[in-house]
Amino acid sequence: MSEEFFNWQVTCDRFAADGDARGMKACAKEVRALAASVPGAGAEAAAMDAGAALLAGDVAEAERLARQAVTHDATHFRGRLVLAGALGARFALIEELALLAALVRDLERALLPEDGHVDEGHDPAAWARHLRHFLYCARGLEADAAYLAADPERAAAALQSASALAPDLGQTASLYSKYLFMTQYRRQVPKTARQAALMFDEFFRGVRPYSHDGVRRVPEKRLRIGYISRDFRLHAMAYFMMPFLRDFDPAQFAVYVYDSGPVDDVTRRFQRCHVTWRDFRGRSAHTAARIIAEDHIDILVDLSGHSQENALPVMAYHAAPIQLSGLGYVATTGLSAIDGLLVDHVTLPRGADEDALVEPAVRLPQLFCYQPGAVREMPQVTGLSPYAKNDFVTFGSFNNLAKLSDDTLILWRALLDEVPKSRLVLKGKTLSVEDGRTLIMERLRALQFPIDRVELRPFSERYLEEYQDIDIALDTTPYTGGLTTCEALYMGVPVVTLRGRSHGARFGASLLTAAGLPELIAENEMEYVKIALGLARHPEHLALNRQRLRTHLEHSALMNGKAYMRGVEGVYRELWRMFCKI
Repeated sequence: MSEEFFNWQVTCDRFAADGDARGMKACAKEVRALAASVPGAGAEAAAMDAGAALLAGDVAEAERLARQAVTHDATHFRGRLVLAGALGARFALIEELALLAALVRDLERALLPEDGHVDEGHDPAAWARHLRHFLYCARGLEADAAYLAADPERAAAALQSASALAPDLGQTASLYSKYLFMTQYRRQVPKTARQAALMFDEFFRGVRPYSHDGVRRVPEKRLRIGYISRDFRLHAMAYFMMPFLRDFDPAQFAVYVYDSGPVDDVTRRFQRCHVTWRDFRGRSAHTAARIIAEDHIDILVDLSGHSQENALPVMAYHAAPIQLSGLGYVATTGLSAIDGLLVDHVTLPRGADEDALVEPAVRLPQLFCYQPGAVREMPQVTGLSPYAKNDFVTFGSFNNLAKLSDDTLILWRALLDEVPKSRLVLKGKTLSVEDGRTLIMERLRALQFPIDRVELRPFSERYLEEYQDIDIALDTTPYTGGLTTCEALYMGVPVVTLRGRSHGARFGASLLTAAGLPELIAENEMEYVKIALGLARHPEHLALNRQRLRTHLEHSALMNGKAYMRGVEGVYRELWRMFCKI
């Protein structure tokens, strides 16, 4: 390989990383000029042009050019990488994932010292950096595709690998955070999960936290409470945020919101509350922490955990004397700067094994308060139950299909086996994609589901109205539903959940306890099936539930914002008193 040829490849890598399509096309032009004398230059030029087309949004042209490169050389790294990107852009998941599996394998093999892939006289270190860049990009594409294909195990493995290959510490931490989030979809050994979370803290060893030695320790003063998240918008967490902004006691607390997410109608609705609003979009973690410290926040609450584009890098600065995390994430953050993880007596009973937690458990009287009207207008509940119309029971789940563990699906298959003529409706974004439907059907067939009794529905904006087709909603395990559970109940559909073995696996049980529906909580798999069968065998009760469940929910603790905040504020005050005693 000529030095000039390789230099253009490296230059193209930089342009690609910067999102510079024109620069990539310029590289392609230079490489094409070398085609007569340098083997492989023609394929490389086509792949560079394909990458430029993909950056410019011309997916069809990107795929055409990438296939041209791969036709010249079936093992071409850049050609296969860009082709995978083009396939992902049009959701051709099956071909994309197969292509990426082979590409990752070949890149990893080429990076082995004994491979001998580098031409004699070429700089091995520069070539390895080039290949690692491709591997980093391939693993990122693989993570996205696997998640959409409802394969969180593969997505987690890809994210862990991408994190180790990331070009800077910020990206490394971000990808590792996504990896931790993805591991929650399946059952874990508590101590192993804790150790994995602890490694996240290592990325912030260079951060100098704020010192709070000079804070005035007045136990009964009016406390400044800060809430930080990017989800003060149309998002699942928004349905649980309004009590923090509306129902607090202004005589005892002042509320500050630190919002790093996009602004929409929900955001503007929240902004009308009597709180101080700070826009953190575009702010660095260091700058955001400085603003929080200048606001003299007493207790800072992170509502995102390891969810997408989270605030944990800000929390690492410990800009408030007391820092808490919870609600928006189902497990420990692993961050030493977090002084407490929000739980309740259901998700983490006293005396329960806390081996998976890095932070001390901070128990609220109740973990969640559901406020749908703060986000959207909810449709009315229809009169008839689906059973009355169909003469068969319809089970359903509108949960993210990544939550469909084999343990969950085996429970659901048992229900279909036990309830003659019953149907199962699955609905979600994965099912909006043809390859997603194919992959889910393959899983169901492998688990011997009666496929003719399963209906797959794509995501739709008016999905709540489709609960009129569901008699009984089935929760997932170990990653339970949150908003999905509340929505099903509010639409008159009972939800059966399994009380899991970890804090996050008991979110469903926490919601149903607050809703005053403990009879829908199963303590084990056999009881889960028994509860669902009991509902299915008494269709007259299903009709009554449909009429009464919304009213029951509205009068339950789950939707009582003022009572919820009195409990939360009691915990805040006690934490502050303890801080003042130190």
